[in-house]
Amino acid sequence: MDDPGILERMRADWNQRAGEDANYYVAFGRREQDDAEFFSTATDVLRLLGGELKRLRGRDAALEIGCGPGRLMRPLSRHFTEIHGVDVSDEMVRLAEERLRDTPNAHPHHSSGSDLTLFRGEMFDFVYSYAVFQHIPSREVVFNYLRESRRVLKTGGILRCQINGLPAHARQYDTWSGVRIAPAEAASFAREHDFQLLALEQIWTQYMWITCRKMPAGWERSLSGKPPGQSRIRTISNALTGERAAPAAGPMAFISAWIDRLPEDCDLNHMAMTADGRACRLTFIGEPEADGVSQVNAALPEGLRTGLVPIELTWLGRPVCPTGWMRIVPAGPSVPRIGALTDGVNLLSDNRITSGILKVTMHEVTHAGQFRLAVDGREVAVSDTFCVDPVAERWEFNVDLPAGIGSGPHEVRIAMGKRAFPPMAIEVA
Repeated sequence: MDDPGILERMRADWNQRAGEDANYYVAFGRREQDDAEFFSTATDVLRLLGGELKRLRGRDAALEIGCGPGRLMRPLSRHFTEIHGVDVSDEMVRLAEERLRDTPNAHPHHSSGSDLTLFRGEMFDFVYSYAVFQHIPSREVVFNYLRESRRVLKTGGILRCQINGLPAHARQYDTWSGVRIAPAEAASFAREHDFQLLALEQIWTQYMWITCRKMPAGWERSLSGKPPGQSRIRTISNALTGERAAPAAGPMAFISAWIDRLPEDCDLNHMAMTADGRACRLTFIGEPEADGVSQVNAALPEGLRTGLVPIELTWLGRPVCPTGWMRIVPAGPSVPRIGALTDGVNLLSDNRITSGILKVTMHEVTHAGQFRLAVDGREVAVSDTFCVDPVAERWEFNVDLPAGIGSGPHEVRIAMGKRAFPPMAIEVA
């Protein structure tokens, strides 16, 4: 490891955060949350993890990397005979032991912070991690965790984890803003380690998801002789709306192809889709449904013409099925809209502002520099701007309240270019 002190810094920093306010640093919702609210914040994450459980071939054991105080282990424990979690912070593990005392099949463990040597090989059906690798300052540690995940997974087991996919921006990272790993690097890792890559979603964001299935050693080399099979496209629809049309560009320009008898070895590394001869970006291959149909999602390419366009799929360079067709319609104009106005620290406090910072989340933003905000008619400068998701055109704007603003109700007005939004009320504590 380049810096032998990294693991100790990780442990010390996360012990300090656990002692200060573990719930806040794990869920990042509100300072001093009670346990009921803290565990309720896991709902959206559980949906993103639970959707992959249908891929599992067994449910004997699961493992969470970076379990914290057990927010995800407790609800997921009902799906497995036993569930284990590891964390670099012994204080987080102590909290997990306390909160999981009534969940007898859940077992948190203090770990080194860089490996899974506590566990034998081929032990787990499911290994998962959420919002953990984003806080690791070492590429070596992140990739070692991925290699270790393969070791402890059973053959056929599933790895579902988040990685920080933001573009690299710093020479040195820390235990809050960790290393960034490009989508191509994640795909290459899967290819080199006999992982079947089944999902690569929310690329170029802080919360890039990957899903991989552990295949037998030598699987990658064995693919060249595989027959393409006899598949067919049953239907093609908009991946986000289900409609039989998709816009040529913008955040809704995604399609789902529903394919009968897709070869079981297909993955994102060896499959390709084109629309009117232009390469699409594959994002997801679903588990076959009971009737044998599999969902394949892709982002449409830029510059696509409108009208009926041919959709073609290949695997290992050979056609998978006959050509399908999809109606492409002109993209509508981006219409900026406000997603949320919250406290900049206590995100669950709605419009009650306790930190002196406003956070505005907006969608379909194409010119972030046109954002303006005024409090009680007084325009306030933006202190921080962050593109949360460039594909979805989602941005966050942080604004410090004016000095001397009094407690009580105030009016906030937001504008994006010439578009002015209705006034919004806040309550300053």
